[in-house]
Amino acid sequence: MPVRLLPSLNSCNRDFWTGGREGELRIHRCRSCGYYVYPPAPVCRRCKAMSGLDPVVVSGDATVVTYTINYHPWAEGQEPYAMALVQLDEQADLRLVTNIVGCDVAEVAIGMRVHVTFERVDDLFVPLFAPAPLLAQDAR
Repeated sequence: MPVRLLPSLNSCNRDFWTGGREGELRIHRCRSCGYYVYPPAPVCRRCKAMSGLDPVVVSGDATVVTYTINYHPWAEGQEPYAMALVQLDEQADLRLVTNIVGCDVAEVAIGMRVHVTFERVDDLFVPLFAPAPLLAQDAR
């Protein structure tokens, strides 16, 4: 498991870091133009609205855009782990840096479909991504 540096909670990021308690990935969305804003910010990056950014639950479905494997053991006994940039399905430029879990690091690939899962660390829930389960139609 990677060493995790945890954020200080504030009014902009609280929903993102605590939504996992309910199994929800929450991203701010502008009430004015519908644009998703991540990382959390008090202003919409698209229309510059200074109010009306609300946390909304997103699907948690994403695609690996790029990744790297960390082999350096930052903590004793730490195994190699995958760090990835994933793009959420809700918006073409809605991307998160995260870890890919639930598979061998050799299985991680660009274009891999993943789904959010959460790791509880104290009172925070770190969004991680695991290989998406195959749908019955995909398995044919």
